Amino acid sequence: MIKQYRKKPVVIKAVLWDGENSTASFIQAWCSNKVECGNGLLNIHTLEGIMRADKGDYIIRGVQGEFYPCKPDIFKATYEEVAPSNGLESSDE
Repeated sequence: MIKQYRKKPVVIKAVLWDGENSTASFIQAWCSNKVECGNGLLNIHTLEGIMRADKGDYIIRGVQGEFYPCKPDIFKATYEEVAPSNGLESSDE
């Protein structure tokens, strides 16, 4: 019998990849160097293997600390920005 399920609400952290070197450096540090960059592309070592992130993609840190790219249309359909609970911008952890 088919049942219905709802996705649990989860707060994630994400960075928009804008193609800039400074953002690439930040993403590399944030992802604990699990990212290779060059020619405006990011290659991210994910749980499923290496995934390419194009300019405009979001880089997401998942609930288990994993990183992966997400296309902007999927990101916007799936996530909405939340205000930090302490009134300060969230840390880069």
